[in-house]
Amino acid sequence: MSESTATATTTKYAARAINATKIYGSGDTQVKALDNVSVDFERGKFTAVMGPSGSGKSTLMHALAGLDQLTSGQIMIGDTDLSDLNEKQLTLLRRKQVGFIFQAFNLLPTLTANENVDLPAKLGKTDIDEQWRQRVITAVGLADRMTHKPGELSGGQQQRVAVARALASQPDIIFADEPTGNLDSVTGSEILEFMQTAVKELNQTIVMVTHDAVGASYADEVLFLADGRIVDKIVNPTADSVLDKIRSLGR
Repeated sequence: MSESTATATTTKYAARAINATKIYGSGDTQVKALDNVSVDFERGKFTAVMGPSGSGKSTLMHALAGLDQLTSGQIMIGDTDLSDLNEKQLTLLRRKQVGFIFQAFNLLPTLTANENVDLPAKLGKTDIDEQWRQRVITAVGLADRMTHKPGELSGGQQQRVAVARALASQPDIIFADEPTGNLDSVTGSEILEFMQTAVKELNQTIVMVTHDAVGASYADEVLFLADGRIVDKIVNPTADSVLDKIRSLGR
């Protein structure tokens, strides 16, 4: 497959899982982390993924992002089947089309905040819209800290850099793992509101794993996983509706 084919995005879905199954171990120690999951993530939508520990949330996100291979089934990014790509092509696709916000930040300690934000675009050899970049940096409250390296920033500030890095290059889809987990509630709300703006105004697609019902309420829809399967879904969630669903699934 050519590099140009690997970056084609004509489908209305930013990502899809089709009969996705992921099994770890074998015999008595076998764990089915994903159990025949099929789900579509439409472009321009903000989806939260919730479920108890061990439900398959992170496994699903890592598989969708091309960071983990399935045991069986398919993952599509745009209209590209990830199983058709070799490791180099996967890397190129992730650089050009996918943004990540990890709970552990994953910032490079030798680079300034500015350089960390620009890194995905430099690696992918793509241009950043400077007006959008400045809007991102202002929105995450880092305008006066961009020349600092991660070791000179608090955990919350490092997470803001990670959010800015994911949004700055306007990738086709962003995968976020507890993106506000290290932030105070006010800053977390500001970040989530800006993620909403990125979805509504720029047609970004965001898939966010979270344990937080209030955070999930910023999404357009919430998927609930249990035992490696999608067991429910809420459209236009509120914090109360998410909490009610969590309680009902826990019974």
